[in-house]
Amino acid sequence: MTETMTKPAVHLEQVWKIYELGKTEVPAVKGVDLTIKKGDFATIAGPSGSGKTTLLNLIGCIDTATSGTVEVAGNETSSLSDREATRLRHAVLGFIFQSFNLLPVLDVYENIEFPLLLGKDVPPKAERREYTNYLIEEVGLSEFRKHRPGELSGGQRQRVAIARALVTRPSIVLADEPTANLDSQTGTSIIELMKKINQELETTFIFSTHDPSIVEIADHVVRLHDGKVEEERRPGE
Repeated sequence: MTETMTKPAVHLEQVWKIYELGKTEVPAVKGVDLTIKKGDFATIAGPSGSGKTTLLNLIGCIDTATSGTVEVAGNETSSLSDREATRLRHAVLGFIFQSFNLLPVLDVYENIEFPLLLGKDVPPKAERREYTNYLIEEVGLSEFRKHRPGELSGGQRQRVAIARALVTRPSIVLADEPTANLDSQTGTSIIELMKKINQELETTFIFSTHDPSIVEIADHVVRLHDGKVEEERRPGE
């Protein structure tokens, strides 16, 4: 299939998101046009309050646009029911949060496997075990598979979160400030790990960040300011 016939991973057209605070309307995203191709390692950059997280939440079907079109993997999200949006999130999207969001009572293996146990189509145990162990090895935590989150460093917990985001084999991974709670050296290793996964599995990564090290390694950079796209740089530009 030629590139022109392939639908982009994400397509936004004149997207607005306006929050109502009492009688006041607060626009967080203002008329954003954006296309992210499959396999992109993309960064949505900008200062706090620029609309980065709001845009990521719209792409992740966590929030809905006030107006405009949001398409994710060819699905126009405003037309989806709650059940369809949940199914899309589970089948297509993986999420990585700055706060890790790991379950403290589960060990590394169990935290990574957990998303596979949700929904109606639970893979067979042998298949779950094989892929979970593969991801544990990929993120460099083979010696820690039985450790719980409280026994891990911040960088190790983020590695668990990355593996958990990938275990459902999503085509798109959304990462909200994934290095915000990490020291610079650990943050760099985490970004290099995600870039390696992006190249090996051709997974589309979309970050919201103000971390210059992520912006530097990204091949598609979108800079937001006050809810608008201020600058965009694609591969080769």
